[in-house]
Amino acid sequence: MKAILYPARGRVDLTELPDPRPKAGEVVIAMRASGICHTDIEVLHGNYGSSAFPLVPGHEYAGEVAEVGPGVTGFSVGDRVVVDPNLECGHCRACRRGWAHLCENLGAYGVTVNGGFAQFSTVRADRVHAIGDLPFHVAALAEPMGCVLNGVAAARGETAESALIFGAGPIGLLMAIALATLGVRDISLVDPDETRLALAESFGFAPIAAGGAALRGMRHAVDLAVDATGNPAVAATLTDHVANGGTGLFFGVCPSVARIEIAPFELFRRQITLAGSHSLNHNIPEALAAIRAYGPGIERLISHRLPLDEVAKVLAGARLSGSLKIQAVEA
Repeated sequence: MKAILYPARGRVDLTELPDPRPKAGEVVIAMRASGICHTDIEVLHGNYGSSAFPLVPGHEYAGEVAEVGPGVTGFSVGDRVVVDPNLECGHCRACRRGWAHLCENLGAYGVTVNGGFAQFSTVRADRVHAIGDLPFHVAALAEPMGCVLNGVAAARGETAESALIFGAGPIGLLMAIALATLGVRDISLVDPDETRLALAESFGFAPIAAGGAALRGMRHAVDLAVDATGNPAVAATLTDHVANGGTGLFFGVCPSVARIEIAPFELFRRQITLAGSHSLNHNIPEALAAIRAYGPGIERLISHRLPLDEVAKVLAGARLSGSLKIQAVEA
């Protein structure tokens, strides 16, 4: 089979690998759509995961069941499914509390074991969810939507009347969509890119230019401020915009060595909550429900659907103009 492989840190190859065969409790998935995430780049450079190479990346993917392993019930060849990538130990303190995404020994398809940037992959059957007639490329948004919903829950987003999201890329827009499905009506997105702001406005969200007068006028103005950029300079400004009693959510992946200043007195005096969020917590069904609730317009977040060889070039550093969510697709 054709696959994208990280043979070693910093290297991306397009190669041929043996077709995988399922073990007991596994199914083989024929990939139909697999999205690029910033995490894939971090894994490539050894900044996330176990840095165990070689590795087939890709953790946002949907496809068809191509083969069913021994002992698997509930799935048949041809079933249309999406993958929940996380693989927790089930025994550590976090797992015992139901926080699989915070597992001390967390693994994941495409991060610590071979994932979705290949024509086929083996997946545990308990990590597969049926998608019905949902298009594959839309269903592949379930993993990032699951991450977003986990972040919204951590920040008590359902209680917010207003939200300000920094970053109008695919994750920022998914965050806005998730909040909208929860009934938050006053949602603004901040970005320096006018094209992305125009897209945010077309979704019904208020566009705000980074560094502009409108943003400066939103001091202490919103119930929920979210960093979806991973830029420490942006993350450092969240409390400037959180209203008294509000919440700042650190959702973007800042560099692990980054540090910002926080004033404890301000948190005390204005009763501000700061929240973080990591990954998804086996909430793919909820993510699929949110995607269905929003409707087919959500697929506008997908800017490029490319063959594996072109996606390999993007992972290796090629730039695509006007890109949002980029997916590998197989017929």
